[in-house]
Amino acid sequence: MKNFKKQLLAGPYLMWMLGFIILPMLLIVYYAFFSNHKFTLSNVLAITSEVNFKAILLSLKVGILSTLICLLLSYPLALILKNIKFKNQNFIVFLFMLPMWMNFMLRILAWKILLSKNGILNTLLFNLNLPKIQILNTPSAIIFGMVYDYLPFMLLPIYNSMAHVKKDYIEAALDLGASRTRILFQIIIPLTMSGIVSGIVMVFVPTLTSFAISELLGGGKVLLIGNVIEHNFMQGMRWGIGSGLSFVLMVFVFISMILSSKFGEDEKGGTGVI
Repeated sequence: MKNFKKQLLAGPYLMWMLGFIILPMLLIVYYAFFSNHKFTLSNVLAITSEVNFKAILLSLKVGILSTLICLLLSYPLALILKNIKFKNQNFIVFLFMLPMWMNFMLRILAWKILLSKNGILNTLLFNLNLPKIQILNTPSAIIFGMVYDYLPFMLLPIYNSMAHVKKDYIEAALDLGASRTRILFQIIIPLTMSGIVSGIVMVFVPTLTSFAISELLGGGKVLLIGNVIEHNFMQGMRWGIGSGLSFVLMVFVFISMILSSKFGEDEKGGTGVI
Protein backbone atom coordinates (compact mmCIF):
# COMPACT_ATOMS: atom_id res chain seq x y z
CA MET A 1 0.00 0.00 0.00
CA LYS A 2 2.88 2.38 0.84
CA ASN A 3 4.55 1.70 -2.50
CA PHE A 4 1.27 2.43 -4.29
CA LYS A 5 0.97 5.79 -2.47
CA LYS A 6 4.54 6.67 -3.43
CA GLN A 7 3.73 5.88 -7.06
CA LEU A 8 0.70 8.17 -6.87
CA LEU A 9 2.94 10.99 -5.60
CA ALA A 10 5.09 10.56 -8.70
CA GLY A 11 2.01 10.92 -10.93
CA PRO A 12 2.06 14.75 -11.32
CA TYR A 13 5.78 14.68 -12.16
CA LEU A 14 5.24 11.97 -14.77
CA MET A 15 2.36 13.95 -16.28
CA TRP A 16 4.59 17.02 -16.40
CA MET A 17 7.35 15.07 -18.15
CA LEU A 18 4.88 13.60 -20.62
CA GLY A 19 3.23 16.90 -21.50
CA PHE A 20 6.20 19.26 -21.50
CA ILE A 21 9.23 17.09 -22.31
CA ILE A 22 8.40 13.82 -24.06
CA LEU A 23 5.53 14.98 -26.32
CA PRO A 24 7.35 18.14 -27.55
CA MET A 25 10.44 16.06 -28.33
CA LEU A 26 8.33 13.52 -30.23
CA LEU A 27 6.75 16.36 -32.21
CA ILE A 28 10.20 17.74 -33.05
CA VAL A 29 11.33 14.31 -34.26
CA TYR A 30 8.15 13.87 -36.32
CA TYR A 31 8.42 17.25 -38.07
CA ALA A 32 12.15 16.68 -38.59
CA PHE A 33 11.72 13.41 -40.49
CA PHE A 34 8.25 13.72 -42.01
CA SER A 35 6.89 16.23 -44.52
CA ASN A 36 3.26 15.85 -45.64
CA HIS A 37 3.25 12.50 -43.81
CA LYS A 38 6.16 11.25 -45.95
CA PHE A 39 9.59 10.33 -44.62
CA THR A 40 12.34 12.77 -45.60
CA LEU A 41 15.89 13.64 -44.60
CA SER A 42 15.89 17.06 -46.24
CA ASN A 43 14.97 18.85 -43.01
CA VAL A 44 17.88 17.32 -41.08
CA LEU A 45 20.28 17.78 -44.00
CA ALA A 46 19.44 21.50 -44.00
CA ILE A 47 22.26 21.80 -41.45
CA THR A 48 24.71 21.31 -44.34
CA SER A 49 23.72 24.59 -46.01
CA GLU A 50 26.32 27.34 -45.77
CA VAL A 51 24.34 29.60 -43.43
CA ASN A 52 23.23 26.83 -41.07
CA PHE A 53 26.65 25.16 -40.99
CA LYS A 54 28.35 28.46 -40.12
CA ALA A 55 25.74 29.05 -37.42
CA ILE A 56 26.32 25.65 -35.75
CA LEU A 57 30.11 26.11 -35.89
CA LEU A 58 29.84 29.59 -34.37
CA SER A 59 27.48 28.25 -31.69
CA LEU A 60 29.96 25.52 -30.78
CA LYS A 61 32.81 28.05 -30.67
CA VAL A 62 30.85 30.49 -28.50
CA GLY A 63 29.61 27.69 -26.23
CA ILE A 64 33.05 26.18 -25.73
CA LEU A 65 34.72 29.55 -25.09
CA SER A 66 31.98 30.67 -22.69
CA THR A 67 32.17 27.38 -20.78
CA LEU A 68 35.96 27.52 -20.60
CA ILE A 69 35.97 31.13 -19.35
CA CYS A 70 33.31 30.31 -16.75
CA LEU A 71 35.41 27.36 -15.56
CA LEU A 72 38.62 29.39 -15.37
CA LEU A 73 36.84 32.09 -13.37
CA SER A 74 34.74 29.83 -11.15
CA TYR A 75 37.35 27.33 -9.96
CA PRO A 76 39.78 29.83 -8.37
CA LEU A 77 36.79 31.73 -7.00
CA ALA A 78 35.41 28.56 -5.42
CA LEU A 79 38.83 27.89 -3.87
CA ILE A 80 38.90 31.39 -2.41
CA LEU A 81 35.36 31.09 -1.06
CA LYS A 82 36.15 27.72 0.52
CA ASN A 83 39.34 28.95 2.22
CA ILE A 84 38.11 32.36 3.25
CA LYS A 85 37.90 32.78 7.01
CA PHE A 86 34.33 33.93 7.39
CA LYS A 87 31.68 32.55 9.69
CA ASN A 88 28.92 32.47 7.09
CA GLN A 89 30.49 31.43 3.79
CA ASN A 90 27.07 30.58 2.35
CA PHE A 91 26.12 34.25 2.61
CA ILE A 92 29.00 35.21 0.29
CA VAL A 93 27.90 32.55 -2.20
CA PHE A 94 24.38 33.95 -1.90
CA LEU A 95 25.69 37.38 -2.94
CA PHE A 96 27.06 35.86 -6.15
CA MET A 97 23.70 34.21 -6.83
CA LEU A 98 21.68 37.35 -6.01
CA PRO A 99 21.76 38.83 -9.56
CA MET A 100 20.04 35.67 -10.81
CA TRP A 101 16.90 36.81 -8.99
CA MET A 102 16.60 39.70 -11.42
CA ASN A 103 14.73 39.20 -14.69
CA PHE A 104 16.93 37.66 -17.39
CA MET A 105 15.97 40.18 -20.08
CA LEU A 106 16.61 43.15 -17.79
CA ARG A 107 20.11 41.91 -16.98
CA ILE A 108 21.04 41.46 -20.64
CA LEU A 109 19.47 44.77 -21.66
CA ALA A 110 21.49 46.46 -18.92
CA TRP A 111 24.70 45.10 -20.42
CA LYS A 112 23.54 46.22 -23.86
CA ILE A 113 23.34 49.77 -22.54
CA LEU A 114 26.71 49.47 -20.78
CA LEU A 115 28.46 48.16 -23.91
CA SER A 116 26.77 50.48 -26.43
CA LYS A 117 28.71 53.02 -28.47
CA ASN A 118 27.85 55.84 -26.07
CA GLY A 119 27.43 53.61 -23.03
CA ILE A 120 29.07 53.79 -19.63
CA LEU A 121 32.12 51.76 -20.69
CA ASN A 122 32.99 53.96 -23.67
CA THR A 123 32.20 57.12 -21.70
CA LEU A 124 34.67 56.02 -19.04
CA LEU A 125 37.31 55.26 -21.68
CA PHE A 126 36.71 58.67 -23.29
CA ASN A 127 37.16 60.45 -19.96
CA LEU A 128 40.44 58.58 -19.47
CA ASN A 129 41.60 59.69 -22.94
CA LEU A 130 41.55 56.10 -24.14
CA PRO A 131 40.14 54.92 -27.48
CA LYS A 132 36.57 53.69 -27.50
CA ILE A 133 35.86 50.04 -28.23
CA GLN A 134 33.11 48.60 -30.40
CA ILE A 135 32.16 45.36 -28.70
CA LEU A 136 28.39 45.44 -29.13
CA ASN A 137 26.93 43.39 -32.03
CA THR A 138 29.99 41.10 -32.09
CA PRO A 139 30.60 37.50 -30.94
CA SER A 140 32.73 38.93 -28.11
CA ALA A 141 29.70 40.73 -26.67
CA ILE A 142 27.68 37.51 -26.83
CA ILE A 143 30.41 35.57 -25.03
CA PHE A 144 30.62 38.37 -22.46
CA GLY A 145 26.88 38.19 -21.84
CA MET A 146 26.86 34.40 -21.61
CA VAL A 147 29.76 34.33 -19.15
CA TYR A 148 28.01 36.93 -17.00
CA ASP A 149 24.68 35.11 -17.10
CA TYR A 150 25.86 31.51 -16.64
CA LEU A 151 28.84 32.00 -14.30
CA PRO A 152 26.78 31.13 -11.17
CA PHE A 153 25.74 27.84 -12.80
CA MET A 154 29.42 26.88 -12.96
CA LEU A 155 30.37 28.32 -9.56
CA LEU A 156 27.68 26.67 -7.44
CA PRO A 157 28.31 22.97 -8.28
CA ILE A 158 32.09 23.44 -8.07
CA TYR A 159 31.77 25.16 -4.69
CA ASN A 160 29.41 22.45 -3.39
CA SER A 161 31.81 19.65 -4.40
CA MET A 162 34.78 21.57 -3.00
CA ALA A 163 33.00 22.03 0.34
CA HIS A 164 33.01 18.22 0.74
CA VAL A 165 36.80 17.92 0.36
CA LYS A 166 38.09 17.07 3.83
CA LYS A 167 40.89 19.18 5.26
CA ASP A 168 42.49 15.98 6.56
CA TYR A 169 43.52 15.06 3.00
CA ILE A 170 45.21 18.42 2.50
CA GLU A 171 46.97 18.31 5.88
CA ALA A 172 48.17 14.75 5.29
CA ALA A 173 49.55 15.71 1.88
CA LEU A 174 51.37 18.72 3.38
CA ASP A 175 52.84 16.51 6.10
CA LEU A 176 54.14 14.16 3.41
CA GLY A 177 55.88 17.05 1.67
CA ALA A 178 53.51 17.61 -1.24
CA SER A 179 53.53 21.08 -2.80
CA ARG A 180 50.41 23.19 -3.12
CA THR A 181 50.42 22.71 -6.89
CA ARG A 182 50.60 18.93 -6.54
CA ILE A 183 47.81 18.95 -3.96
CA LEU A 184 45.64 20.97 -6.34
CA PHE A 185 46.12 18.71 -9.35
CA GLN A 186 46.27 15.33 -7.59
CA ILE A 187 43.78 15.77 -4.74
CA ILE A 188 41.48 18.77 -5.02
CA ILE A 189 40.69 18.64 -8.75
CA PRO A 190 40.01 14.85 -8.85
CA LEU A 191 37.76 15.11 -5.77
CA THR A 192 35.83 18.01 -7.28
CA MET A 193 35.54 16.53 -10.77
CA SER A 194 31.85 15.77 -10.32
CA GLY A 195 31.20 19.47 -9.66
CA ILE A 196 33.32 20.47 -12.66
CA VAL A 197 31.41 18.11 -14.95
CA SER A 198 28.05 19.30 -13.61
CA GLY A 199 29.09 22.92 -14.14
CA ILE A 200 30.29 22.25 -17.68
CA VAL A 201 26.99 20.61 -18.62
CA MET A 202 24.93 23.34 -16.94
CA VAL A 203 26.80 26.06 -18.85
CA PHE A 204 27.59 24.45 -22.22
CA VAL A 205 24.06 23.20 -22.96
CA PRO A 206 22.29 26.58 -22.54
CA THR A 207 25.08 28.52 -24.28
CA LEU A 208 24.91 26.15 -27.25
CA THR A 209 21.13 26.50 -27.58
CA SER A 210 20.79 30.17 -26.60
CA PHE A 211 19.22 32.72 -28.93
CA ALA A 212 18.01 35.56 -26.67
CA ILE A 213 21.49 36.76 -25.63
CA SER A 214 22.79 36.70 -29.21
CA GLU A 215 19.67 38.52 -30.40
CA LEU A 216 20.08 41.33 -27.84
CA LEU A 217 23.87 41.70 -27.70
CA GLY A 218 24.46 40.60 -31.30
CA GLY A 219 21.86 42.97 -32.72
CA GLY A 220 20.77 40.38 -35.27
CA LYS A 221 24.20 40.59 -36.94
CA VAL A 222 25.57 37.44 -35.27
CA LEU A 223 23.55 34.32 -36.04
CA LEU A 224 23.86 31.33 -33.76
CA ILE A 225 22.02 28.09 -34.49
CA GLY A 226 19.43 29.04 -31.87
CA ASN A 227 18.64 32.22 -33.81
CA VAL A 228 18.32 30.28 -37.07
CA ILE A 229 15.90 27.82 -35.44
CA GLU A 230 13.88 30.66 -33.91
CA HIS A 231 13.63 32.41 -37.28
CA ASN A 232 12.44 29.23 -38.99
CA PHE A 233 9.72 28.64 -36.40
CA MET A 234 8.53 32.17 -35.64
CA GLN A 235 9.17 34.16 -38.83
CA GLY A 236 9.38 31.75 -41.75
CA MET A 237 6.87 29.23 -40.32
CA ARG A 238 9.16 26.49 -41.67
CA TRP A 239 8.49 23.98 -38.92
CA GLY A 240 10.09 21.12 -40.81
CA ILE A 241 13.48 22.83 -41.22
CA GLY A 242 13.28 24.28 -37.72
CA SER A 243 12.60 20.82 -36.29
CA GLY A 244 15.41 19.28 -38.36
CA LEU A 245 17.91 21.81 -37.05
CA SER A 246 16.56 21.33 -33.53
CA PHE A 247 17.08 17.58 -33.85
CA VAL A 248 20.71 18.09 -34.91
CA LEU A 249 21.17 20.45 -31.96
CA MET A 250 19.68 17.86 -29.59
CA VAL A 251 22.18 15.31 -30.89
CA PHE A 252 25.06 17.69 -30.07
CA VAL A 253 23.59 18.30 -26.60
CA PHE A 254 23.19 14.57 -25.88
CA ILE A 255 26.72 13.81 -27.10
CA SER A 256 28.20 16.55 -24.90
CA MET A 257 26.25 15.33 -21.87
CA ILE A 258 27.30 11.69 -22.44
CA LEU A 259 30.97 12.65 -22.89
CA SER A 260 30.90 14.90 -19.82
CA SER A 261 29.25 12.23 -17.67
CA LYS A 262 31.67 9.56 -18.90
CA PHE A 263 34.65 11.80 -18.20
CA GLY A 264 33.30 12.57 -14.75
CA GLU A 265 32.91 8.87 -13.95
CA ASP A 266 36.42 8.09 -15.16
CA GLU A 267 37.96 10.84 -13.00
CA LYS A 268 35.77 10.31 -9.95
CA GLY A 269 37.47 7.38 -8.34
CA GLY A 270 40.86 8.31 -6.98
CA THR A 271 42.96 11.17 -5.82
CA GLY A 272 46.14 10.12 -7.50
CA VAL A 273 49.49 9.25 -5.96
CA ILE A 274 51.35 11.80 -3.94
